[in-house]
Amino acid sequence: MIVTTGGFDWLAGPAKHSVMIAGHSTSISLEPLFWESLCRAAQLRALPVNALIAQIDVLRMEHPDPPNLASAIRLWLLREESATTG
Repeated sequence: MIVTTGGFDWLAGPAKHSVMIAGHSTSISLEPLFWESLCRAAQLRALPVNALIAQIDVLRMEHPDPPNLASAIRLWLLREESATTG
């Protein structure tokens, strides 16, 4: 049995997504749940997904030991969720 939430399998493994950051094409692998959360976060901020990813990338690179971009996105989403739920 496949458990779905919001029309997608929330337990599905990562899928590659092509993005443009600072004029450079790259790809990130995110699970559907994280990709959907990222898209919602961008929509709430009235930003294209690429623009939000670029902002997260800047924050990531400010860290002395930056994680990979996909990990930074997951951590950013978790932090945002924690901030909104108190």
